[in-house]
Amino acid sequence: MDFRTIPVPAGDFTIGKTFNFEAGHRLPALPEGHKCSRQHGHSYEVEVILTTPSLEEPGFVTDFGALAPFKEFLNTELDHHNLHEILPCEPTSERLAQFLAGWFIQNLQPAIPGRLVAVLVRETQSSWARFDVEGR
Repeated sequence: MDFRTIPVPAGDFTIGKTFNFEAGHRLPALPEGHKCSRQHGHSYEVEVILTTPSLEEPGFVTDFGALAPFKEFLNTELDHHNLHEILPCEPTSERLAQFLAGWFIQNLQPAIPGRLVAVLVRETQSSWARFDVEGR
């Protein structure tokens, strides 16, 4: 088979990279007796999703290594902290995803070729929240 005859469709390229950190939090706005109003912790998994219509050489949306500053931020600022004590918002997964998208756009987006599409935050194997960046 001549692989040169296979048509290359138009479209966008998308990548994702997953990061992990451990942190505690509580959600005091919940009713008394709700289990999440008490202090507890999670092994958080954060996925950033980036896209672009054209690839950078040698064929990347963004070099995964260029995302290292995001991992460093998670390690130094969030890992093994009480999120309700340091974040400027109630530390639900939804708001954490939005906050992390904001940090990424402000601190990393200008230096990389790919564009952030979404941030997904997973508290457990079966529970996640995703923030989709609007108009970017």
